[in-house]
Amino acid sequence: MSAPEKDIISPSGYRPMPDFFKIICQTAAILTVLMLGWIIYEIIESAWPAIQKYGLDFVTTSAWVPNRDRFGVLPFIVGTLASSLLAILLAFPLGVAIAIFLSENFLSPAIRQTMRFVVEMLAAIPSVVYGLWGIFVIIPIVKAFGDWAVDSLGGFPLFSGPAYGNSLLTASVVLAIMILPTITAISRNALASVPKTLREGAYALGATRWEAIFTVILPTAAPGIVAATILGLGRAMGETMAVAMLIGNSSRLSWSVLSPSGTLAGLLANQFGEAQGLQVNSLMYAALILIAITLVVNLLGEAVLRHTQKQTAGIR
Repeated sequence: MSAPEKDIISPSGYRPMPDFFKIICQTAAILTVLMLGWIIYEIIESAWPAIQKYGLDFVTTSAWVPNRDRFGVLPFIVGTLASSLLAILLAFPLGVAIAIFLSENFLSPAIRQTMRFVVEMLAAIPSVVYGLWGIFVIIPIVKAFGDWAVDSLGGFPLFSGPAYGNSLLTASVVLAIMILPTITAISRNALASVPKTLREGAYALGATRWEAIFTVILPTAAPGIVAATILGLGRAMGETMAVAMLIGNSSRLSWSVLSPSGTLAGLLANQFGEAQGLQVNSLMYAALILIAITLVVNLLGEAVLRHTQKQTAGIR
């Protein structure tokens, strides 16, 4: 029978200290939870006057008039969700396609490594740089597309006019580019982690490369791809500067993706510096709602991830 772990001594005479390491890890985990609780407590304390005055009307109304103490964040909630979901719809297929291209042997290893480095470098670009780039490059493109869409598809509510440069679509396109490295990198790792025996088995049964990818590799890597999507969605919902520079920061509700909109993060960035009195409390209330939305999205994502893991493991 082997000796207990605490009695094992390495050849160099070093006695491992698993109990000490365990205490450090437990302490770090507890401190993280306490820090999150402290942050939420401080936000609730600051937001409490607005919570008492407005209640749930704060979530269901759209007026934001600081000089009259009238505050409602419904348009900003809708803008946050719409811009994030539209960004995911744009980034997800492109990110997974790039991940497949970089994980399967379509190119030589040197070229794949170079392309992987270039894609992951997108994550290192500051948010404000994306905003400036969006102003000078994406806005003219979206404005030209919007003018065409209004003329050709104006009867469809999502493309009703007039078309603005600073719009929900502009912010969503830039957000999609910003979350693309996250989706690509994690999806590529998930695809690369699929055992070679599964690939070889698919080929042995007569599957082509693309049949093996779509029927074996992608389903096996699905949990990792779902996790990448959840992380990308969280990044999109919390993005501030680039979105504030491009979305138009409007408090009006609109069905059109070509119209200005607003997000909760952009609202906080634009108004917190000059806010006073009840406006500060209302902004903290908005911050609390943003945390709640992020928490709900992550819980839903975790449920989808677990369901995907069960499905890929053959558990019904």
